[in-house]
Amino acid sequence: MSLKQSLGKVTIVDFWASWCGPCRKENPNVVAIYKELHAKGLNIVGVSLDKETGAWKEAIAKDGLTWTQVSNLKYWDEPIAKQYNVESIPATFILDATGKVVAQDLRGPELKAKILELLAK
Repeated sequence: MSLKQSLGKVTIVDFWASWCGPCRKENPNVVAIYKELHAKGLNIVGVSLDKETGAWKEAIAKDGLTWTQVSNLKYWDEPIAKQYNVESIPATFILDATGKVVAQDLRGPELKAKILELLAK
């Protein structure tokens, strides 16, 4: 899976893990935004810092995360997290349609507002 496949769409790169309480608490908000705005051009890629396939897949199912999910199951040694210099989770990076990071670590209403702003361009 390559982020280049997402070019042309507003994309949230969402770093999370099944064991991360704040991540799981934010998931319903992200699910709602995705359901509302995916058809208008929003894409999300979830990157998990999990170590166990079972816990990771169970969290995806339980939280209703229907977008692309990736993980190398390497915990904090996740190569994608290192590429983005992620030092804590949840961590979100909002990319515009050209793939440029235009915002990060927005939650709730702020996240939705930024996505709506980018989709209106």
